[in-house]
Amino acid sequence: MQVEATTTDLETEGQIPEELNGLYLRVGPNPSRGWSEHWFFGDGMVHGLALQGGRALSYRNRFVRTRPFENRAGDKPMEAMDDLTMGLANTHVIRHADRILALEEGHFPYELTPGLDTVGPWDFDGKLTTSVTAHPKICPATGELLFFSYFSFEPPYLTYHRADAEGRLVQTEPIDIPKMVMMHDFNITQNHVVFMDLPLAFNLESIAEGGLPFRFEPEAGARLGVMPRNGTNSDVTWHEIDPCYVFHPVNAYEDGGNLVLHVSRLDSAFAESGDDYSASGCLWRWTIDTVAGTVHEEQLDDRRGDFGRIDDRLVGHPARYGYLMALPDTGGDYVEYGETLYKYDLTTGQRWDHELGTGVKGGEPVFAPAGPDAEEDEGWVLCIVHDENSDKSKFLIIDARDFEGPPVATVNLPQRVPYGAHGSWMPDPA
Repeated sequence: MQVEATTTDLETEGQIPEELNGLYLRVGPNPSRGWSEHWFFGDGMVHGLALQGGRALSYRNRFVRTRPFENRAGDKPMEAMDDLTMGLANTHVIRHADRILALEEGHFPYELTPGLDTVGPWDFDGKLTTSVTAHPKICPATGELLFFSYFSFEPPYLTYHRADAEGRLVQTEPIDIPKMVMMHDFNITQNHVVFMDLPLAFNLESIAEGGLPFRFEPEAGARLGVMPRNGTNSDVTWHEIDPCYVFHPVNAYEDGGNLVLHVSRLDSAFAESGDDYSASGCLWRWTIDTVAGTVHEEQLDDRRGDFGRIDDRLVGHPARYGYLMALPDTGGDYVEYGETLYKYDLTTGQRWDHELGTGVKGGEPVFAPAGPDAEEDEGWVLCIVHDENSDKSKFLIIDARDFEGPPVATVNLPQRVPYGAHGSWMPDPA
């Protein structure tokens, strides 16, 4: 998709809830040639829908004007790994301290305006000297932004950062791990962060093959690192688990002396090459006994899914419900999105399915509460889908409490939205 558009008063089927007032943003890689050597590559393009008073006011999409975009090098990011301003900004988009940030894990984020114009790379007023994960966590209690960097060719191979609610970088802590591993995401609880040191290790041969520079090495083992949120490297305790990989956890929280993590766990990733997704993940629960130092690993479902989300007001706290997107049973160099969205009761393991229809492919399900004081699950699940039968894209609004029912509203988008990555619901200030 090379066309940047702005369309107002969008055609809508059903009724958009009056409570949904704000901006939905989703980003994804958009290769300039229409294809790239890997499904992580391509210039970042952000798609935005503005909702207000029961109406879909506008849709717009814009490329993030990164330096690679301006240089037309976005399909070859491995050539720019050593310059932190040369990111593609193609993986996630969040809002923190009134800044909208488009992220990918090898470089600085790029700041955007609400109208999706590019401000430029954001380095926390010159204090940041590492890359930023595409999956920082915003603590709903403190407003802090907790994040890390793993993309380093020399020690430290992991660095933890904490920014306060105003966006000031207040902590930077190097963490000792033996080598660079692809740490795509991490976990936070009320008082801790949990790093996932999993055996997807840096591998030069994968670069030569044209894929990501990582290869699955199960013989290296896997472990979880627990650290107080304001702690130091000496405070980290490591807890071994079976070799596996996790792109995305769903949530984590504290339960007495235990830390409970829900994750989408893969048996392996990039096992044959840096372009091999391998099999998709399934929902698991990990319970870390911080006293005994053990981890209980429990599979909750054998249906494959990922891109897990919860109500963002409960990140790092006990959340009963999680929402995932179905993925295929097999992997390969192309990841086909599923035709079903899942809702889980994370306490009981019960699952509800929202069937999108034959040939209708989903995306990440983002929860939007009915208001700042709404109960958990009182709200809507938002998702951009693509109907491959008609080559049309739509924005779905699904009642979270009637998850298996039809959407309460469907917004017909004016152009095809390429399959993408992650996004956020950004409600208007109360």
